[in-house]
Amino acid sequence: MRDFGKITIGELIDYMARENPDTEALVYPDLNLRYTYEKFRRVCNQLAKGLLKLGVQKGEHIAIWATNVPQWVITQFGSAKMGAVLVTVNTNYKIFELEYLLKQSDSTTLLLINGTKNSDYLSMIYELCPELNDCRPGELKSIRLPFLKNVIFIGDEHHSGMFTWNDLIEMGREVTDEELMIRQNALTPDEVVNMQYTSGTTGFPKGVMLTHHNLIGNACSLAECLNFTYLDRLCIPVPFFHCFGCVLGTMTCLVAGATMVPVTVFNPEKVLETIEKERCTAVHGVPTMFIMELEAMEKAQYDTSSLRTGIMAGSPCPIEVMRKVVDKMGMREITITYGQTEASPGITMTRTDDPLELRVATVGRALPNVEVKIVDPETGREVPRGMQGELCSRGYNTMKGYYKLPEATAAAIDQDGWLHTGDLAIMDENGYCRITGRLKDMIIRGGENIYPREIEEFLYTHPKIKDVQVVGVPSEKYGEEVMAFIQLKPGQPVTAEEIQEYCRNKIARYKIPRYIEFIENYPTTASGKIQKYKLREQVLEILGLKTPDKTETA
Repeated sequence: MRDFGKITIGELIDYMARENPDTEALVYPDLNLRYTYEKFRRVCNQLAKGLLKLGVQKGEHIAIWATNVPQWVITQFGSAKMGAVLVTVNTNYKIFELEYLLKQSDSTTLLLINGTKNSDYLSMIYELCPELNDCRPGELKSIRLPFLKNVIFIGDEHHSGMFTWNDLIEMGREVTDEELMIRQNALTPDEVVNMQYTSGTTGFPKGVMLTHHNLIGNACSLAECLNFTYLDRLCIPVPFFHCFGCVLGTMTCLVAGATMVPVTVFNPEKVLETIEKERCTAVHGVPTMFIMELEAMEKAQYDTSSLRTGIMAGSPCPIEVMRKVVDKMGMREITITYGQTEASPGITMTRTDDPLELRVATVGRALPNVEVKIVDPETGREVPRGMQGELCSRGYNTMKGYYKLPEATAAAIDQDGWLHTGDLAIMDENGYCRITGRLKDMIIRGGENIYPREIEEFLYTHPKIKDVQVVGVPSEKYGEEVMAFIQLKPGQPVTAEEIQEYCRNKIARYKIPRYIEFIENYPTTASGKIQKYKLREQVLEILGLKTPDKTETA
């Protein structure tokens, strides 16, 4: 893998268009869309010029709320060329979460599709910003979202107060190539280019600021471990709004000159059809996706013989699933990656030539040019190999910080530059790590990071709830499910179904508690602190569950 040194994403796109002009960069077979690297560069430039004409300044925040449509990829790289910061919005978000993200991020521009089968994005944005009904595109003055000025609909339909995607592209025709290059050349690799929201153990989600250098460096390390070249074709069914999609996916293809073959919305049959039709050499996914693909292969025949590698990550990886992916899908070089958004996201990774035993029992060793150590959570001192402690990492991949949250940044990254992951791990004598637990209370459901505090804060708004504690419950299908232990106010009866209904259309569906237990008293320490680990122990007894055999990844 070529060492690009410190360059910007815009410069990288231009380089790849010169080196591999005729290699396919982006392919959507169902949409009959095939861009070579040279065509991709031109399309990204056009989008970048449209944003320039719109008045978007260097460092300005623009948000995108869409599935894996082609415009997402074009926006990712086009906005990077002209210096905007792309804020990624979870496609599962509902109005409560959307308002918080747009407000906290100070986003001035929102690009969105009409929605998904579970969410009507247009109705939500009109509810948040009714002023759109009576304003001209680009002149929004919202009471609830004072920073938001531009709303761009990704599609041809015209909606009140919004530009269309074509409007934005047409605007770009009024900007010269020279004007774009002046802006692109004014950017530096250490400037923020992407912001993704990840929750903390307390409070609401935090905007993780990632730079050109963070993302290019991490993608290069990942591509090296995957042995990616311009001959590889990666099927990307994981969502772009996660680092899994837009770093391990699109960025990793870019640095290798490989071909991106996204799937707009995950469907196991569609993934397998895409792999067969496009002769994909790699596919990424969380374990749940691979389980569903294996089930689909039992019902119909698909040719996956072109597959060589890919990444399984995002949640606990069951050992049997790994074995089946190797045996039945032919992914003999499948890898495991561990990390978190704050690390751009990769920290450790198995290698394609590691024995299968290592690939199913560990999350690999440190990525190239990344340091990893295991420390005693109490003292901060490094522990001997084979002893459990908190996994910490340091290197080019560490985030710039949390947006507008300097104290939270200082709590995550110590004075020596070590990022404290909050995950417990054991490192063997060869540097391979096994994740053994969490210091923080994060739940990972089907690849989605869920932080109990965020759900608790929302449930506190229910008029009959006195207190609530949320924990993770083992699940064979999703890795974990959400369970809420609820104390009700005196004389205020309510059913579990009513609680779940209260959550619908207000928070993302994957965050709605699958299980609800009404409780009189919580287990506490002598000082009165609630002991969540004891609640987790009660879960196993209440539901008759056991912890599945797994290799943890994030």
